[in-house]
Amino acid sequence: MTSLKSNDEIRDSVRTAYAAVVETASGCCGPDAAASAGAGTSCCPTPDSGAPTDGRVLGYGEDELAAVPEGSNLGLGCGNPTAIAELSEGETVLDLGSGAGFDCFLAAPKVGPSGRVIGVDMTPEMLQKARANIQKSGAENVEFRLGEIEHLPLADATVDVIISNCVINLAPDKNAVFRDAYRVLRPGGRMCISDIVATEELPAEMKNDMGMVSSCIGGAAPIDALVDGLRAAGFDAPEIDVKEESRKFIADWAPGRGIEGYIASATIRAVKR
Repeated sequence: MTSLKSNDEIRDSVRTAYAAVVETASGCCGPDAAASAGAGTSCCPTPDSGAPTDGRVLGYGEDELAAVPEGSNLGLGCGNPTAIAELSEGETVLDLGSGAGFDCFLAAPKVGPSGRVIGVDMTPEMLQKARANIQKSGAENVEFRLGEIEHLPLADATVDVIISNCVINLAPDKNAVFRDAYRVLRPGGRMCISDIVATEELPAEMKNDMGMVSSCIGGAAPIDALVDGLRAAGFDAPEIDVKEESRKFIADWAPGRGIEGYIASATIRAVKR
């Protein structure tokens, strides 16, 4: 177990783990990738676990899985944010922690040629893969930018909808994420995300294990803390809906560790006043 000393240390660990996803093409934070960050856990179902890795367990339909370019679905999520975002023609969508672009490519046809989809990710290797996937998809309304989700490379009030899939739990300063999300949203804009939340107090060994943090487990925040952070940022009436059924696939992320008793996937919605 490694003690976390700084926010930069957390970001470096996460960046290393997700760069390894691209390099190993494991389809997850997986044993190889997480090992490079100091643990043998994984951040989503892997072929070794016997759990589905094609996205159906997360709520994606067969048509959605078939519509995206090959190599964009790395199996890194914990839900389907595009299913709850109710995207409309002409909207500008921002994906926090966009990875190889899976959810961005699903959002692109929903907003149409007059809309725009922007993915932000802090891992250069992911960004390179996502941009290559644009060429495969032919999508002309999608772009990817390098940046941290606490410090978004976007101007104020330029986004209609923010989506994210199992990423904010990885951020060491979640309140900063919410503040910057609020900044870039237009008035009336909304945030519709899927993420991991803590439903019970995480043991110290999980919180302080760098591999657990990089694997979407150790950094999960309590629901009350997330609601407070959203409200403090200025969001109106934040709602967090815990998906109890998610505990079944979450158990496969670290078999035998009992993590499903502490965390679950949830949908998080909030609106900018």
